[in-house]
Amino acid sequence: MSSSSTFSLGVFSLLLLLQVWGGEGSPRCTGFAQDTYLFQVESLAPGQVVGRVHFNCSDQKGLEFHTNDPHFHVQSDGKVLVGRYVSSTNQISFMITALSETKDTWKTAISILINGEKVKDSTGSTSDVPVIMWPSRFYRSGLSRWKREWVIPVTKHPENDIGDFPKQVVQIKSNQAKIYYVITGPGADEPPLGIFTINKKDGYIYLHKPLDREQQDKYRLLAHAYDENDQEVEDAVDVLIEVIDMNDNKPQFTLPTFYGKVVEGATPGTAVMNVTATDADAKDNLNSIIGYSIQGQDPTLPLPRMFTISSKTGLISVLQAGLDREKYDKYTLVVQAADMKGEGLSTRATAIITIVDRNDNAPQFVTTSVTVTVPENEVDYDVSRHPITDADKSYTPAWKANFSIIFGNERQQFTVETDLDNNGVLKLIKPLDFEKSSRHLVTIEVKNQIPFTDTPSLSSATVTINVIDVNEAPIFTPETKTATQPENLPIGSTVTTCKAKDPDSAQNQIVRYRMGSDPAQWFEIEMETGIIKLISSMDRESQFVNDNIYTATVLAYDDGEPSATGTGTIRVDLEDINDNPPIATSLLNRVCNQNGLPVNVTILDKDIPPNTFPYAVVLVHGAEKNWTIESTGRDDVKLLRLKREIDPNIYEVSLRVTDGGTPQMSQVTGLRVEVCDCENGACKERIVAAAFGIPGILAILGAILALLILVLLLLLFIKRRRSVKKEPLLPEEDIRDNVYHYDEEGGGEEDQDYDLSQLHRGLDARPEVVRNDVAPVLMAPQYRPRPANPDEIGTFIDENLKTADNDPTAPPYDSLLVFDYEGGGSEAESLSSVNSSNNSDVDQEYDHLNDWGPRFRKLAEMYGHGEE
Repeated sequence: MSSSSTFSLGVFSLLLLLQVWGGEGSPRCTGFAQDTYLFQVESLAPGQVVGRVHFNCSDQKGLEFHTNDPHFHVQSDGKVLVGRYVSSTNQISFMITALSETKDTWKTAISILINGEKVKDSTGSTSDVPVIMWPSRFYRSGLSRWKREWVIPVTKHPENDIGDFPKQVVQIKSNQAKIYYVITGPGADEPPLGIFTINKKDGYIYLHKPLDREQQDKYRLLAHAYDENDQEVEDAVDVLIEVIDMNDNKPQFTLPTFYGKVVEGATPGTAVMNVTATDADAKDNLNSIIGYSIQGQDPTLPLPRMFTISSKTGLISVLQAGLDREKYDKYTLVVQAADMKGEGLSTRATAIITIVDRNDNAPQFVTTSVTVTVPENEVDYDVSRHPITDADKSYTPAWKANFSIIFGNERQQFTVETDLDNNGVLKLIKPLDFEKSSRHLVTIEVKNQIPFTDTPSLSSATVTINVIDVNEAPIFTPETKTATQPENLPIGSTVTTCKAKDPDSAQNQIVRYRMGSDPAQWFEIEMETGIIKLISSMDRESQFVNDNIYTATVLAYDDGEPSATGTGTIRVDLEDINDNPPIATSLLNRVCNQNGLPVNVTILDKDIPPNTFPYAVVLVHGAEKNWTIESTGRDDVKLLRLKREIDPNIYEVSLRVTDGGTPQMSQVTGLRVEVCDCENGACKERIVAAAFGIPGILAILGAILALLILVLLLLLFIKRRRSVKKEPLLPEEDIRDNVYHYDEEGGGEEDQDYDLSQLHRGLDARPEVVRNDVAPVLMAPQYRPRPANPDEIGTFIDENLKTADNDPTAPPYDSLLVFDYEGGGSEAESLSSVNSSNNSDVDQEYDHLNDWGPRFRKLAEMYGHGEE
């Protein structure tokens, strides 16, 4: 191509070196000098040289150049020629591939601009550039809106221009004389700064750095013309510079790794997954039209191309049949996205496809025939274990096994389960009987939890079970024996007979008997015959009898090795005998003397009909004088009514009750009934107590407690007097000291040596005092004896105080009355000897006090004859 027809714009670096199926750079060749070339021509004609590419290789023998556009071809020296006529267009892009003898490949991208635009070439010579002229004033005269009618041409410049700067891109001109030019706008005096400048004199606009269409695809500048006085002589005009897109961005995948799944055995055409990529170059342009391809597959079995991808959409689908998870459960694909419909700049990503298991492998028994031995009479017994194999994925429904018994389980004696290791376990759920069948054949079949995708060949296993004979316990016939006997059956009589049979008939074993459970110990059994006899009287009313039935067990044992024992049950239905007299019962009742309500009397009888009602109830022991018996219409309930007024008291009313059994039985019962004078339907004692109130009761209790404390102090004083040693009263000792000494309380050993015999004996020797408000039939409460431990004296007094308060046989406030008793029979004897008056002092003899020691000598001097 001549220099007059085309100008080289330099090299624009954009295209990434592509690698195709296993191709790598030869050690002696480094490839094209540039990844991309830009050539600009005014027109294209067949045979025209549009430019030249440079390839670096020490030995270019056998090197071939190919293009993917049939309109162009490349000579061995790198010249790019037009091969055939090219239709008119603004830009053409295609790829050149270099192929070596070793099949190594290299690529570079070619872009050709066809606009006839003039630019500054690499030699520095200046060529014509587009010129923008202000409209002539002749055309503008009288037209106020001329600027709107002026069509301003667009100047285009390629991005990534690398050489040399500054470079002329366009010129503005005006017909005015002596003016200078100024440009404003983005890229000039607005950010981004430093891209465009203008020569004030000639109006040439220069570019100072490469443009990037992806950052800004066009620039709008305003051109101004000023005169010498800095007056704008022309209206500002727009200068539009569009950035021509170059293929300088390779596609980018949205993810570095894509994941997909497909079921094994999928048919060709089954969609698997989508991969996507984007390109920052201009849309709807070859530079951004992406083509997808698969560059590699791992593993390459069973075929090297098991999958295909749509070059336009990136959809990956199955290409070949034969996906088998049991052989290859995962495929890794290397996918490529290249612009220029797959021939331009490219990038790669990984697509991982997991093969999903399906139930295409039937489980198979490892062993199809098993022989085992099982003892008879076993339950919940593991008979045999059956491992299986399944090529499907472990622990999935396509691998998990379900076992079933298809033969040999007519009596439902077996079941089969699946253990945690996916093995079948044959189990006994009902005992086997050697005497009935010594051998069993069971067939087991296995399937998966989900249906098979194909028609499977089912696997089965046969289990031969040999039953081992064991010594079995004798069996009672019937297992429960029922007998009916009267409860007064004579001792020694036969109650019933139990018989047991040994199931091991071939062993000719001897069966013997003994009693098992016999709660009341009524029976014994003959060892050889099983006859049960009575050894103790039976009683239907016994606690061991339930609903007239007495239950016991009998044991039968053989002489086998080891001995086996069977159990039978006997139920004795006891017939009732009239052996329990009826009794009359009633709660403690209060009856008013005047118009009192009757007392309900209930008749109780342990026997059952006909040995119970009708009952005959009569009053005895004089009770008929004051009371009457009335009927209620019920056999077991009578009314006891007071027929006249009697003294208020607690009475025991005697009644004789006779049943209707054969023979008849009767019994006298005393009922306690309290008779009281009533007012408004309540006993007067209760009304008085209620009126007295709680404060009065507390005052009485306080008085009783105070009296008891006085008694205790009196006893302590007497005890101290008895324990004092008889020593002479020293003259020099003060009497007041002696009084203080004897009044000392607590802490000393003598104070702890209590003599409570008087308190204890006084309680035991209290007189029998008859109270008018309590009937003499009541028993006196029990008083606590004197404690051996002096520390318990306080508890002893409190408890006896409470007992005395509740003693109905003692007079009110009787604590002092007990100890006030004197005279014959009293341990304190008569106290009249110590009674004295002021008139009797002269008759009292005090001289004997001199013999009591120095402590009483002073008293003898004060009160004896020797004192004046």
